[in-house]
Amino acid sequence: MTQAQHPNKIFKFCPSCGSTQLRQSGDRSKKCPHCGFHYFFNTSAAVAAIIFDPEGKIMLARRAVDPHKGQLDFPGGFVDPMETAEEALTREIQEELGTSVKKMTYFASFPNTYPFAGMEVMTLDLAFLVELETLTGLKPMDDIASIEFYHPSEVNLDELPAQSMKNILKKLNEHT
Repeated sequence: MTQAQHPNKIFKFCPSCGSTQLRQSGDRSKKCPHCGFHYFFNTSAAVAAIIFDPEGKIMLARRAVDPHKGQLDFPGGFVDPMETAEEALTREIQEELGTSVKKMTYFASFPNTYPFAGMEVMTLDLAFLVELETLTGLKPMDDIASIEFYHPSEVNLDELPAQSMKNILKKLNEHT
């Protein structure tokens, strides 16, 4: 896998008129002098579920796809356009675990970069404490290969590729 690059390094042509005159305009935007199109590379929202079993262990998902195939992650994913964070997390839990959310409470957020298609996607990862309708009969689906449970203090941080997920776990360990 090649090193992901900041979007400013990848976008060379104006998405509106196709001009090759697309120019940098500040740290996070580009502007076309030909048609006036101005594009900002804004942060994408993503959600993560912190789920405990009755023994106080947290659920982590082993990724089935790249980026970071084979490594650990919290269940969750990107927020779709016009979707709330809560709706996104409910949808992701259904897609990845085949169950429903009973209750969720906001926990914390951390910025992150997510490598995708050779580009660094800047994200704001919103973590929620989640209680599922059931922990029985969960099945890994969508982009997860397995579901694993760990005591929060025993998770190998090297297995969590995203800095935001490491930060969520560190904050969680401060509260437990």
